[in-house]
Amino acid sequence: MFRVTSAEGAHLLLLYNPLAPASRSTSTSEAVPGVSSNLRGLPSVDRVLMDERVRSLADDLSHDAVVALVRDCLGRARATVAGGAPAPGAHAVADEVLAAAAAWRSWPTRVINATGVVLHTNLGRAPLSQAAAEAAISAAASFTDLEYELGTGKRGSRQAVIEDLVRRVTGARAALVVNNNASALLLGLMAIAPGKEVIVSRGEAVEIGGGFRIPDVLSSSGARLVEVGTTNRTYVRDYESAISSETGAILAVHASNFRTVGFTHAPSLAELVELGRCHGLPVRHDLGSGCLLETCEYGLAHEPMPQESLAAGVDLAFFSGDKLLGGPQSGLIAGGQAAVGRLARHPVARAVRADKMSLAALAATLLHYLRGEASEKIPVWQMISASPDEIARRARRWQDAASGNADVVESRSTIGGGSLPGETLPSWSLSIDPGEHGPAALASRLRDMPLPIVGRIEDGRVLLDPRTVLPGQDAGLVSGLRSLVDGT
Repeated sequence: MFRVTSAEGAHLLLLYNPLAPASRSTSTSEAVPGVSSNLRGLPSVDRVLMDERVRSLADDLSHDAVVALVRDCLGRARATVAGGAPAPGAHAVADEVLAAAAAWRSWPTRVINATGVVLHTNLGRAPLSQAAAEAAISAAASFTDLEYELGTGKRGSRQAVIEDLVRRVTGARAALVVNNNASALLLGLMAIAPGKEVIVSRGEAVEIGGGFRIPDVLSSSGARLVEVGTTNRTYVRDYESAISSETGAILAVHASNFRTVGFTHAPSLAELVELGRCHGLPVRHDLGSGCLLETCEYGLAHEPMPQESLAAGVDLAFFSGDKLLGGPQSGLIAGGQAAVGRLARHPVARAVRADKMSLAALAATLLHYLRGEASEKIPVWQMISASPDEIARRARRWQDAASGNADVVESRSTIGGGSLPGETLPSWSLSIDPGEHGPAALASRLRDMPLPIVGRIEDGRVLLDPRTVLPGQDAGLVSGLRSLVDGT
């Protein structure tokens, strides 16, 4: 027997979107008595525009934009009234207009991640180190030598410096950076195996997330999927028996967002590489999270590393930049010069190339590894390496601000973000009594703070885990807790 354990430790936050398009229905208004009179009760556009708060929006937005926003809000109000709801007044419509405008100005909003999920997909995954953030800002705010050689005055390549850094941290002979790992894998298949068969273990033909599935990627690339083995057990002989004159490559996919345990078997990369060599076939490895440090040293299970894949002889390794690597969203491709060169020359390479801000932030992140300071400088690794004692001390400092409504309790933090499924770290959390209104209401109040605090609900209480709260955000969290106690 075997079981599959999900890696996703994050809660899905369902938020009302005031800008979502409204659907219109005339039949509803005809069917509900009194709807016509209710619709007549809706304020006019001019009436809403008379609200002083709405008029002040013209300081930030054009008059036409404000008018269009008012009309959108009235359109949604008309739809709710057609469904039987009472007509809102001009003040209520103005409130919605202001909320929509505020969302435009502040998105994306900084939040405090107190969920205990290190790589929270809904909260943007890996926060950048200070050096990486400054590098991105510097690249964004000025002209740069992105594709220019200062020494010769000629055009250069945006890949030159970043390729050198990737090579040095992974041991690869060549490298290419694109905008995310999905693009990296798609490009790798399109450039290497168009119209050919690609052999994948049935247990690795997975959905990565957001409906992004390995079989669909293969189909979109023009390659043909050939599944071998079973969900839980696949052998080298299964791959070998599927090889034909139509085979273009062997693809190994790390199951980074779930774990299959029990009666299982999978061949090693070295075995697949040897099989590929015997038949003249390249072996490619999609690692997912792109971990460059040994996770066992932090009390976690081993996470495959690009260095290991390349040392085993894979032709190309694909991995993300914004997960365990701790950098910006990007997809890294590392491998042999010939294979990487074919990808770099493919027309799709330009369509999926990384922008200057991402490249600058990634370069600064990779430098942390070269300097041997990743666990001290990169926020993801700071969180993973944080000691339970220090976490407990932070939670006790927060407890003082809660005025007796909270306890410090033992808890577990998760990695999340499609990395190290089922793995947790010992932690301590501030456990807050939600009172008579319940934990959902308390969690909502925390998210409504000027600096939103996102926690998790467990056993009827709201938990705030210091492990995932950035050190500079403790003051904001304490201020939020005090406001909660004061009712302000």
